[in-house]
Amino acid sequence: MSTILNPEFIIFVIYLIMLVGIGLYFYKKTSSIEGFLLGDRGLGSWVTAFSAQASDMSGWLLMGLPGAIYLGGMPEVWIGIGLCVGTILNWKFVAARLRTYTEKTDSLTLSTFFERRFKDPTGAIRVISALIILIFFTIYSSSGMVASGKLFQMMFGIDYTTAVLIGALVIVAYTFLGGFLAVCWTDLIQGILMIIAIVVVPILAMSHLGGMQPTLDAMAAQGLSMNLLGGGISVMAIISAASWGLGYFGQPHILVRFMGIKSIKELPKSMTIAIIWVIIALTGAIFVALLSIPLFPGLTDGAQETVFMLMIRKFFPPWIGGIFLAAIMAAIMSTIDSQLLVSSSALTEDLARIFFKKELTEKQSVNLGRLSVIIIAVIALFMALVPNSTVMGLVSYAWGGFGAAFGPLVLFGLYSRKTSWKAALSGMIVGTLTVIIWKQTGLSNTLYEIVPGFFLNVMTILIVNAFSKHDETAEAEFDEVLEEMKAIRAE
Repeated sequence: MSTILNPEFIIFVIYLIMLVGIGLYFYKKTSSIEGFLLGDRGLGSWVTAFSAQASDMSGWLLMGLPGAIYLGGMPEVWIGIGLCVGTILNWKFVAARLRTYTEKTDSLTLSTFFERRFKDPTGAIRVISALIILIFFTIYSSSGMVASGKLFQMMFGIDYTTAVLIGALVIVAYTFLGGFLAVCWTDLIQGILMIIAIVVVPILAMSHLGGMQPTLDAMAAQGLSMNLLGGGISVMAIISAASWGLGYFGQPHILVRFMGIKSIKELPKSMTIAIIWVIIALTGAIFVALLSIPLFPGLTDGAQETVFMLMIRKFFPPWIGGIFLAAIMAAIMSTIDSQLLVSSSALTEDLARIFFKKELTEKQSVNLGRLSVIIIAVIALFMALVPNSTVMGLVSYAWGGFGAAFGPLVLFGLYSRKTSWKAALSGMIVGTLTVIIWKQTGLSNTLYEIVPGFFLNVMTILIVNAFSKHDETAEAEFDEVLEEMKAIRAE
């Protein structure tokens, strides 16, 4: 059967056309830069929750985590535990205050929020944080394009270059057209597709095997442990895996969802939806990994990351399987589109506005935002056309970089009344440099770089803050934000 007549291929084409259609729908509804970057702060609870979690988990949920557990057993689950705890804490302690504070300071991006929250008169915080976002997210987006290209190539036998171009074109199209609203609504669809697939597939696999016993026997035969503390895992390894949760406080593509919700009154419902989604999704991914051990023994050299795809093809006819296989592409796309949009906002709001000598009109700002999406995507695309394992490895590098650079600033900005701009700038620089040095010297093989980076960022802020003059305007604004939150919740 030719590729064009392949049922899985037809399903994929329909799915991709639907995504572009969503972009076209929101094109005419996006006329302001706030609309393009934050959807005019009008997201409902369901869209906010699904968009935040879909853009967070990416292909890691359906490919990376099952592959890691397939090879290493249950000790690898500590990454999922860390992410689950980090998700809960992020929604509980960051979402409402960030939503209120960014509106109070009229901030459309995380970089702008840092500058206005800490009253930086130099603009250094905004410029440096925007550059950090551009560098890490361009590489991060490239790694996603590599993953989408390999997925198309593996499924349909399409040339790798052509596969990467197709995936990139669709993502750029709906992000370019509809901005934040298109990204969030496609994420809602992708999040639903992901959660259905991750629940149905392991249930069928367990039914086929007749229960968990064949899995336990296969793991014992391969020397894999079912104990979270088994398999000779060290304390440092557990800390490294669980510390992924620290990254949530500094991830721009997740935090921007909190900034875009209609009201903080919607957040409790969103948080409940998000937490349930995460628990179900992570549990499903763990079962996919465990059940694949007896189903597909002996996978190595990266093939272990395809176990979810192999299960789908084993248990479903092509027409239904194509829908679930699209969930893998959905997971990849839901993160890339968010990264492109946040990178575009950094280029448009945080760098271009500083270097342009005149104020841009709303139309000029939106057009610049769309142009920025294309520029960043083209750079990421050229990197993706030369597939390199280092690019894929930088996904964890970027997560650690953002967590160490921005996480402490977000927490101090939202919970510390007296934090100076000098302390915030110093902490961000120290956290970023620590991650880079730790990674380049090979120390990350012992301890994930986010741990020392986050810790030294916090210590730097505390030390510099002790010798810095505090801004009374910032302190007064902090009090006003807390009062506004109380008033909104009392309505």
